Amino acid sequence: MRIVLQHVKQASVSVDEQIIGQIKRGYVLFVGIQEGDTVQDANYLVRKISKLRIFEDEHHKMNDNIHQVNGSILSISQFTLLANTKTGNRPSFGKAEQPQRAKELYEYFNQQLRQQNISVQCGRFGADMQVSLVNDGPVTICYDTRQ
Repeated sequence: MRIVLQHVKQASVSVDEQIIGQIKRGYVLFVGIQEGDTVQDANYLVRKISKLRIFEDEHHKMNDNIHQVNGSILSISQFTLLANTKTGNRPSFGKAEQPQRAKELYEYFNQQLRQQNISVQCGRFGADMQVSLVNDGPVTICYDTRQ
């Protein structure tokens, strides 16, 4: 699994000009499911993300996690994170998991985040989405369970 996490002040996702998810302070997660990814990959990322300490504490140090600031998550499926750009000018997406399996693992991942008492909003899997966000910091963290 590959995730790009952005620390945000606010974010929303729309489909057909209708907002389907929005958060205030928290994380936007762009989630790519790679062929062969498992629930163990998802569980690992849930542990890492739920404990990630990148919110400023009272001393202005990145020391607090999402629970300590009562933050939320906006989770967006994004198979293009798995683009292979080594040859040519048109990316290949052959490493992305098949849609049905990817959707199941994406939904499992989001449910596991909710089990950590985190409010999770989601985009619509496979839809053409428009994502708006205000990156705070900016802070962007990349996770890849293959590395």
